Amino acid sequence: MLHELLLALLGFTGDFVIDEREQAETLGLGAADNPLHQFPDEPTFRLAPDLSFLHPSERNVIQRLISLGFYYRELDHFATISRNLSFIQSTKDFSLPHSPELLKGKPRKGSVYRRAIANGIVEILSVYRAAVLQVEQNLLSDPLPILATVTQGLNKFEVLLPPLYELIVEIEREDIRGGQLLNLLHKRCHCGVPELQACIQRLLWHGHQVMYNQLTYWMVYGILQDQHGEFFIQRQDRKTEGHELSHLDDITNLMQKSTDDGALTDWHLGFHISLEMLPEYINMRVAESILFAGKAVKVLRNPTSSFRLQESSVRQSVLKGSCRVQGFLGTFGLEREIPQSSNLIAEDLLPQSEADKIDAMLKELKQSSEFQKRLFESAISSIRTIAANHLWQLVVVRADLNGHLKALKDYFLLAKGDFFQCFLEESRQLMRLPPRQSTAEADLMVPFQLAALKTVSDEDKYFPRVSLRMPSFGINMTATQVDFPKLKSNADGNLVPLQGRTLVESSLDGWDGVALEYSVDWPLQLFFTQEVISKYRKVFQYLIRLKRTQMELEKSWAAVMHQDHIDFANNRRDCKNNSIPQHRRRRSLPMWRVREHMTFLIRNLQFYIQVDVIESQWNVLQAHLQDSRDFTELVGFHQEYLAALISQSFLDIGSVSRILDSIMKLCLQFCWIIEQYESNPNISELEHITEEFNKKSNSLYTILRSSRLAGSQRAPFLRQFLMRLNFNSFFEQTARGVLNVVKARPAIPFVQQE
Repeated sequence: MLHELLLALLGFTGDFVIDEREQAETLGLGAADNPLHQFPDEPTFRLAPDLSFLHPSERNVIQRLISLGFYYRELDHFATISRNLSFIQSTKDFSLPHSPELLKGKPRKGSVYRRAIANGIVEILSVYRAAVLQVEQNLLSDPLPILATVTQGLNKFEVLLPPLYELIVEIEREDIRGGQLLNLLHKRCHCGVPELQACIQRLLWHGHQVMYNQLTYWMVYGILQDQHGEFFIQRQDRKTEGHELSHLDDITNLMQKSTDDGALTDWHLGFHISLEMLPEYINMRVAESILFAGKAVKVLRNPTSSFRLQESSVRQSVLKGSCRVQGFLGTFGLEREIPQSSNLIAEDLLPQSEADKIDAMLKELKQSSEFQKRLFESAISSIRTIAANHLWQLVVVRADLNGHLKALKDYFLLAKGDFFQCFLEESRQLMRLPPRQSTAEADLMVPFQLAALKTVSDEDKYFPRVSLRMPSFGINMTATQVDFPKLKSNADGNLVPLQGRTLVESSLDGWDGVALEYSVDWPLQLFFTQEVISKYRKVFQYLIRLKRTQMELEKSWAAVMHQDHIDFANNRRDCKNNSIPQHRRRRSLPMWRVREHMTFLIRNLQFYIQVDVIESQWNVLQAHLQDSRDFTELVGFHQEYLAALISQSFLDIGSVSRILDSIMKLCLQFCWIIEQYESNPNISELEHITEEFNKKSNSLYTILRSSRLAGSQRAPFLRQFLMRLNFNSFFEQTARGVLNVVKARPAIPFVQQE
């Protein structure tokens, strides 16, 4: 009987111990057809009912012992299936050939994490088998073997095997894999039984070995080793998340066109954090650091072919220069060194010593018997710092980031004022006519190139990267319009794409769509994304419109002053008609008063944006560039820089941006009318423009002084602008008059022509 009991403890039934589940299957009751019945809630091992020589107390003790045999058999069965290596030969789901229970259910998915947990279970079961063997030896050496010997030898497993069985039942029924499995084990570690806690920690240790191996592949080599989708860093599945990423389709297309391989796409859209597989004890900040470190290592280890050729040519020129001094023998040695230099580019970007340092950190974590959260987060932070520093070295030093930032400031933020002044003067006559849809961009390229010849020197190596575009005529701007959704709803038509509008509707406002493009090479594409360039483009369109308005107001004044000098000269020759110029001056005096108000507002707005906003924020960005050695910090500082430009220029406030667009449109209309005033005086139109300008300017001042804006982050800069506008309380008084229903501000009168 005792030997039958020992065999039952190892999962073998017979005449003494029977399995009720096997009997049910033999009788064809069909209980096993349902996958849920593969894992009964209670042990199915029972003593044979015809054993009449056992005392009831002995039967209870034996029944409790043979339950361990049931748990052992189920755990061993789970370990055998989970350790099956057939998934290595094929990526398809597999089933164990000799597993009838699983053949009746769904095909089994491969899982390296389950295999690791199964290895831990095998270790625990080996200890159990050794205990059973020791019990057998004790029984054989005892002249009077008793049942208490078995109970004493296996007593501790009564608190281990049942919870382990509950664990595998939950794993199988819920199909728990990957990071979810680690999370489950981490929760079960917190129990009040020291022996059970040690077993669960050992299983968790086996699972962490897999995670550390995946972290090593990812953060040392930039390779995502995850055959079954169990790692919390996963490739982006654009098929399942297409509705969420639809607004990035144009960005992705531009990325794929600008590079020969998928490195850029992988950086921006290739990988993501799977919240489903992220263990709860690893917070999102650490997971993001792991994601960034792996992507950075992937970039550093896989430079693009164009970058390799560029670096090889630079090395070749340097080596050739040194060989001219060494003579013919040195040149002969150079020919053998040049091919080797191209293979060392990736080594220079991420030295092997740094990779070994990262590997050593992960190995130290891997060898620890317990997962220590503080040490893990500290190691990940150090690895991220190493990757960020080398990526900073690549982008800032090798790729001359600051030079490109200066170029974007010169051309997109109008810091090269002489160039754009010349460009607007050369294109002034062209922009007085409606743009032609077929040739608008080509027509505008002529004054653009003329301005470059006159103002841009040959030493400016960044200007060839700048190109002029007319997005409203043939180029899809979906990717850029999403940045400023409030600006698209401009009722005045300044920012609305002109497709479908007639030439009469578009008129001169069609030139407001002029934009710049900037060609960026790898690795600067990691920093200057299409989203960033689109923000620069929107700011440029706003600034060039403002610059054009300011120049037109000045040109109108110059044209009329020229006519006034001609009239004065004619008056000196003809003293009899000296009353005509005086009458003309009196008639045009209110008109010039309005022009002065327009010029005052536009000039102060332009000075505020160029000096108080752009130059101020540029100095802040330069200070950050000098102090930081972290790529992600630089990206954050640059995002703050762009956000400050947009915020402090009021481009993110729909009401203010619409009023400013309307004011600039009124100013341009005013300039075009007064230039034709001598030949075609239009008093009613001028009165209408004057009235609208007064309303818009006062509304602008009222909104800028509102309590909502006064409490925002732009308040300190806003006060500077308001101080310039209202230095003599003129705007405050007129705005108060507009809001006062009883005393409305009258329109500026005009003297009728006699």
